[in-house]
Amino acid sequence: MMKRLLLIVIILFWAAPASAQDDEILAELNEQIVKVPMVIDGFFGKKEVSLTATLFRPPGDGPFPLIVLSHGNPPQASDRPKIKRYRIIPQIREFVKRGFAVIVPIRRGYGATGGDFAEDYGKCSDPLYTGAGLEAAKDIVATIAFAAKLPSIKSDKILLVGQSAGGFASLAAASVNPQGVIGVVNFAGGRGGRPATNPGEPCAPNRMAMTMETYAKTIKVPVLWHYAENDKFFGPHYPKEWFAAFQKAGAKGRLVVQPPFGKDGHSVFSAKGGIPIWTKEFDNFIQEIGMN
Repeated sequence: MMKRLLLIVIILFWAAPASAQDDEILAELNEQIVKVPMVIDGFFGKKEVSLTATLFRPPGDGPFPLIVLSHGNPPQASDRPKIKRYRIIPQIREFVKRGFAVIVPIRRGYGATGGDFAEDYGKCSDPLYTGAGLEAAKDIVATIAFAAKLPSIKSDKILLVGQSAGGFASLAAASVNPQGVIGVVNFAGGRGGRPATNPGEPCAPNRMAMTMETYAKTIKVPVLWHYAENDKFFGPHYPKEWFAAFQKAGAKGRLVVQPPFGKDGHSVFSAKGGIPIWTKEFDNFIQEIGMN
């Protein structure tokens, strides 16, 4: 019974951004729906696809520094469409009031973009995390290229921010060094979490450490890692091991492990009650890298 209740909570958590107001446009945030073009390898060669993305801006013409905000992956594949445009307005408002424009791309296989899911890592016993992350990175890199051309954006002041699979995807994107990116904020990043069946014990955590080490070898920008002790996806110990592998490979970063947050610390970023927690570390980080 407890496992069933936990699963229901998780589904509601991931479905929450897809509220009844998803199709509304907020004038206060200059909200705009855009299409991000990208070219991928198809069965018959190269093909063009487009990602649905939402752009938010502060008042005025800019140019503004940019945050590319990346969503996670729900535990159940059937819940991917429920992400829709991932309008987590309270969190986005925090970024905008700090002077950032924010673009939120919906990656292939999710929500308003739909299509084939590109970031499947395979079996839990033998996960191919590195390749899955690099597939997700393609969508983020395409979004960066699109947004950098907008007159309202500072193309040399771009920050990648992501939660869960989105944090992991942001690290993967940073590993290919897209132009203009000067930092990454990874909120509870990773893949392979099994909160309903094996809380705190992700699939093959040693394989994730190897992937983080691989990415770290080519990441040139500083990264803020932000987790909580009671993360039911990744637990209190594995993020520390992953960060150690990241540092050992020569990448720059700082790990913050918060005390337990609510019933599942994996939601520090996405829960409204977590805003006073993560904004403190976020503000410290953007000051450290000169984006404040």
